[in-house]
This record gives sequence, structure tokens and C-alpha cells, in this order.
Amino acid sequence: MLKRIIGIVIFISALQQVATAQMYEAYVHKGELGASIGLGHYFGDLNTSAAINKPKFSAGVYYLKQFNGYVGMKIDGSYTFLGYSDANSPNVVQRARNLSFNTDVYELSVSGYFNFFKFLPGFPEFSYTPYVSLGVGVFSYDPYAFLGGEKYYLRSIGTEGQGSTQYPERKQYGGTAMSIPLSFGFKYAINERINWYAEVSYRFTGTDYLDDVSTTYAPDAFPADPNTGLPTVGFLLQDRSNELLGTGIGTKGRQRGNSTQKDAFATFRVGLSFNLQSYRCPTAK
Repeated sequence: MLKRIIGIVIFISALQQVATAQMYEAYVHKGELGASIGLGHYFGDLNTSAAINKPKFSAGVYYLKQFNGYVGMKIDGSYTFLGYSDANSPNVVQRARNLSFNTDVYELSVSGYFNFFKFLPGFPEFSYTPYVSLGVGVFSYDPYAFLGGEKYYLRSIGTEGQGSTQYPERKQYGGTAMSIPLSFGFKYAINERINWYAEVSYRFTGTDYLDDVSTTYAPDAFPADPNTGLPTVGFLLQDRSNELLGTGIGTKGRQRGNSTQKDAFATFRVGLSFNLQSYRCPTAK
């Protein structure tokens, strides 16, 4: 009798395993559509210590094409507001320099995507995973600053002599640049349809002008206004130390930024994603 009961239990367990395996095989996680909000932070010539003390708003959306339970491809679109000021620096020299900027960053990227654990929403044992992605992107930016309550876009001014006949080798930098986004995240399937996720992304960029600071001062590129004899807006924005010290530190050729290192930015966002799924016959090839 006991042997018969044990046999029945083993048989039922085997049937359950077969049924579960068939469900795994039948379920197809095709991908996700997601949206998130969070914070972004800038790193560069105004933030040389990589401090994370002035985060600003960031948001994004993405489409993920899942090839199997582990590997996929992600197309991501995002917005990040970045900005920083020398006033936030622990360095006395940087605080005296007194430069600042803000910029709106719009980015589009394509990344390879890898789940560390098999991810099948709707199955508790496969309902969560950490993941990583690495890709390439392009983003637009246009740094600006305020002077006397007025907003001025710095790229068109050429604060380091770009476009001036005094510095013909210095060309105006572009309004777009390449990025390499590296992301680490964790996602959890709330149910078969909806996931919760959190993601940290760091962008290596192809520009040193995200903050409009890169090389040396070029005060001679900004002669006084011929009508009034007063300094022009460009002259006042290229060296703002006078606002604090009463005299400018930006003599010709003096280092204004570090041209050997590109700027970067990072984001931390949380969001929801919606699963794209289908079912197939387990015996289908």
C-alpha cells in the first residue's frame, strides 16, 4: 500500500514538472515598453571632484526587444537637465573662477541588454533579475548661463574664442555629441504584465563642452563695445571672476578648463515597464 502511495506521489510530481516545463516553453517574453523618472548629475571641468551634490531632473522611455530569457536590445530616449557652478567646488581657485552653466540634454541610444537571471514575468521563480546594458547614443545640448537676470547661450558666444579671428584654430563646438551609456539595474515583475525597475546609468561622452569649459582664456577675442567702450556680454561671461574679486583672473592663455578629459553625466531613475508577450505551442519549432 505504501509503495503504491509513493508511486502515485512520484507520478503526480512528474506530471506537475512536465506541465510546468510546458508552460515555460509556451510563454514568450517578447520585450517591454517602459518609462521612468529620476535624477541626473554632471561631471566635468566645474565638478572635478566627482561630487554628487547638485542632482537635477531626468526622465526616459524605452523599448526592449527580448531575444530570449537573458539577452535583448534596448532603444532608449531620455531627457536630463544638467547644471553646475564653481560656487559648489571645495577648491578655492575654482570658486574664484566663478563659472556656471545649465543645459537640456536629449539623448537617443541603442544598447545590448543582458539579464543575469532568467526573466519570465508571471512565474514567481523567474520574476526578478539584475541586468546590465552597454550601447552607443547621440545627444543634443546647448549650455547657457545667466548674467544680470538674462539668459545667454554660451556656444554661440564662443567664450574661449571660438569663431574669433584672433583664434582661427578654435572652431565652434557642435550642439550634438556621441555617448556611451553603461547601465546597471534591477527589475521585478509585479505581475504578468507590469514590472518595477530601478537603473543607474553613466554616460561617457565625446565632448568636453557640455559645460562650455575646456581650454584657455581668450579675453582678446572680446573687444569693448565700440559705441560705449564698455565690456561686451561675451567678455563678461568668458571670465566671471571679476564678480567676486573685483578684477579678472582670465589672462590670455591661462588655463580655464582641462581639455584632456571629456565631460560625463549619470542618471538614476525608477519606473514601470509593460511586458510584451505571447504564447506558442510547446512542440512548435
